[in-house]
Amino acid sequence: MAASAEASEARDAARVARAAAAELNLSRRERLEASRPVPGLAASEPMGRGYVTEEALRSGLPGISFRVPGTDTQVRLYGFTKVTTWHDLNTRNQTDAAFAASLPLRGSQADRQGGDFGITARYSRFGVDTQSLTNWGTLETRIEGDFAGGSATSSNATFRLRQAFAELTMPRFSLLIGQANSLLHESVFVTLIDGTSLNQSKVRQAQFRLTARLASGLTGQVSVEAPETNVISNLGSFDPGSSLEGGSSPAFNAWPDFHTRLAYQQSGWEVGLRAMLRNLQLRPAGAGSVLDQRKSATGYGLALLVQMPMRALSEAFGRDELVLMGYTGEGIGRYMSSTTDGQDAVSNLGLSATTSTLTLDQLQTYGSTIAYRRFWTDQLRSSFPSPGRGRTIQAMCAPSSRARRRRCR
Repeated sequence: MAASAEASEARDAARVARAAAAELNLSRRERLEASRPVPGLAASEPMGRGYVTEEALRSGLPGISFRVPGTDTQVRLYGFTKVTTWHDLNTRNQTDAAFAASLPLRGSQADRQGGDFGITARYSRFGVDTQSLTNWGTLETRIEGDFAGGSATSSNATFRLRQAFAELTMPRFSLLIGQANSLLHESVFVTLIDGTSLNQSKVRQAQFRLTARLASGLTGQVSVEAPETNVISNLGSFDPGSSLEGGSSPAFNAWPDFHTRLAYQQSGWEVGLRAMLRNLQLRPAGAGSVLDQRKSATGYGLALLVQMPMRALSEAFGRDELVLMGYTGEGIGRYMSSTTDGQDAVSNLGLSATTSTLTLDQLQTYGSTIAYRRFWTDQLRSSFPSPGRGRTIQAMCAPSSRARRRRCR
């Protein structure tokens, strides 16, 4: 009897050992499956130069994504914690993302108060990126946000949606639907905070975008993007979400913004041409001939970017780059908010001299930027931007852009 009991215990122990070994082997296979890349899955691509500051966050980097067992999907969780601190030596800006139009005027009350100190972690970011192999191509989805939606002076940071899109990439075409960088978005040089955007457009918004690979190194893009009309008048500044004297806003979005982009990239060289067309509308509601009228204006924008690899001059420069960008347009203030305070047009609405005709005049904006990107090592680099036109002291507080307001007719 004792021998039978010992034999039974031995068989039970063997079954347990075999089960444990099978489970261990399964776990090893699952881990191997999760680490193995999906064959045929295309690597994600940066959406314009806006991603030059986010190279480390791309899901296509090897060894970062993990494969969902039993599927053709890779998933990546990413993000970072970021703390920014600043001290103003003269004027009181109270922000970690100051732009030219917000700087206090010399001799103003804010200027006489002097500078102050601040610290915030609101630019801390997190996101989820997936890539799946489908019968049509690679489907990428991304949801990304940070906490920079509120004031820099508040410790109760407000969540802000940055990216939320799905993009299907095929051999010659790709289609993107969702919120992403605008086609007019252009990060000419690397920045540590969003507010350091001299003469650059940094707009993320909902859109439908089609990208076509036209030839080797040549890419064409068109997009239909979310509009937002911004108008300034004697009654104040208005966007579609504002209120006029307790009623609805006079600023209207009648049509989406239309964008196009043509870019050539080869051997470190890049030449990019961007253009956009938009409609601005003013529809006051109330008594009086002017308030019963409607006014429409057309906005447009053009931009040219040239990036030159310095090794074209000498191999001694290594990976260094020189970038030049210029833009011009009317009614594109919200795309260049760092230089125009986001205003697109000006109206005579609310002027006492207004008698019969409502006016809506686009603001003209133009500017240029030059930047040098220096690679000290593979992990350390610096950017040296300059607004151009030889302005040095003014370049510290305002870029070389001008917004001209036409005289209201």
